[in-house]
Amino acid sequence: MEKRVRKSEMPQEIITLGVRIQEIIKNKGLKQREVAYDAELDVENLRKYIKGKQEMKVSTMLKIVSALGIKIEDLFKK
Repeated sequence: MEKRVRKSEMPQEIITLGVRIQEIIKNKGLKQREVAYDAELDVENLRKYIKGKQEMKVSTMLKIVSALGIKIEDLFKK
């Protein structure tokens, strides 16, 4: 079975969002698996979002925000 290849580059905003999620996880002293569990996500999917390999739905973003205990706007602050 062939590995699926994206037809277009991942938008920079998606990559930046993943980096921001990772920063928040690190700053709060959390582990990715804890955040994934609290957000009711598979840890591998969370890792794909963090690495900018996969786009997330708004509902998934809201679950991650809730699991991190932050406001949605905190994801977009520098």
